[in-house]
Amino acid sequence: MTLRAENIDYAAEDTTLAEIDKKHIIHPWSDLGSDAESMVIESGKGIHVFDNEGNKFIDSISGMWCVNLGYGNKEMADAIADQCVRLVYYTPFGAMASPPSIELSHKLSQLTPGDLNYFQFTTSGSTAVESAIRFVHYYFNCLDQPEKKHIIYRENAYHGSTYLTASLNGKRCDRSYFNYITDIVHSIPDPNPYKRDAGMSVEDFCDLRVRELEEKILALGPEKVACFIAEPVMGSGGVIVPPSGYHKRTLDVCRNYDVLYISDEVVTAFGRLGHYFASEDVFDIVPDIITVAKGISSGYQPLGAAIISEKLMARISGDSAKPNSYYTNGFTYSGHPVACAAALKYLEIMERDSINEHVREVGPYFIQRLEELKKFSIVGDVRGVCLMACVECVVSDDEDENIAVAQRVDEFCQEKGLIVRPYENLCILSPPLIIDKAGVDQIVDTLRDSIIATMDEINKENK
Repeated sequence: MTLRAENIDYAAEDTTLAEIDKKHIIHPWSDLGSDAESMVIESGKGIHVFDNEGNKFIDSISGMWCVNLGYGNKEMADAIADQCVRLVYYTPFGAMASPPSIELSHKLSQLTPGDLNYFQFTTSGSTAVESAIRFVHYYFNCLDQPEKKHIIYRENAYHGSTYLTASLNGKRCDRSYFNYITDIVHSIPDPNPYKRDAGMSVEDFCDLRVRELEEKILALGPEKVACFIAEPVMGSGGVIVPPSGYHKRTLDVCRNYDVLYISDEVVTAFGRLGHYFASEDVFDIVPDIITVAKGISSGYQPLGAAIISEKLMARISGDSAKPNSYYTNGFTYSGHPVACAAALKYLEIMERDSINEHVREVGPYFIQRLEELKKFSIVGDVRGVCLMACVECVVSDDEDENIAVAQRVDEFCQEKGLIVRPYENLCILSPPLIIDKAGVDQIVDTLRDSIIATMDEINKENK
């Protein structure tokens, strides 16, 4: 028996797909104490997905920030199938390579900022960030600076789910009964202007957040700090858009103290903000390392990369390499031919169909429509850039009372045919990049109706 819906004899098994799922699958970020069954998404087309009961939903989160071209793209499927027939896999270890990974590295090198032209391909965003930080440690060890191990990250950050990257997550709900690295990781406050003190200007708030980074480096000792890692726009932590100039100024601080700057573009790269990369085109910085995944293949295959500058590589390779300095980091599926073929096809489609230009046109309309929701009493803030947005709901000054609000909004949304991503009191949205203004209107109108329904339900409970 396979687990395909059409091949299960439900009468003989006396079960459903959702029940099989609950019996056998451990889901990421699932409540192990909950009896709730999973929604089983069976198919998709364009911006819509369909569950196994035939219900249709607008997917306003692109699966998880990644299905940029939408569902059912035949060009993507054909490229993947063709590569499977030609060469499904060969080892990437040592001096072995396949054409798709070589071609992809060449194509990406034409799009990356500055001299970020070396690529370690990985399988996901987590492994991309893990590889980036392992490279940083390896780099400083090769330069005979073994004390430079400490990593600075930000509250409400999300960087992955490996042992190391999970230790860099600053979201409250991401810390549970697991163990985390604590000796070399250090957090500083996030740059969310909405949370600044009453009466403080955005400019003063930016000054404060930049100063806190410098103070943290000095407190730890610059000779011990290896890197600072930051999402250009913080994703699952609430689509936090920093004040103008924040990234450029934090990069300057890092440069002053020989601290490497990692820009975690797992979410923001490949069109989400209307550019291939947000670091330079949106925030005017060229970091030392960029990490990517998700949109690099439009979610059609698992793929990630740590992108490293030529300047860094030159200091530890070739004539500058340590004797027998093997770079013993990588994965069985690094540079997987099928995944790289998918990425190449996605980049081809992005260029041919002017996806970035489309996002820059429809994205401001999306944010403008969402801004209309501020008129409702439970909407505390609306923020975002292009097709990356968040509606923050507030029902009380007590943060604990706000935690479940977004989940309630999401439940009404699902009843009305819309999937959003609820996190505590945040409704997070990141629709496929192919969405048009009519699709935007559907998302915002449904979200509006669901917010009204939530307000009515809360008001009835409080009577």
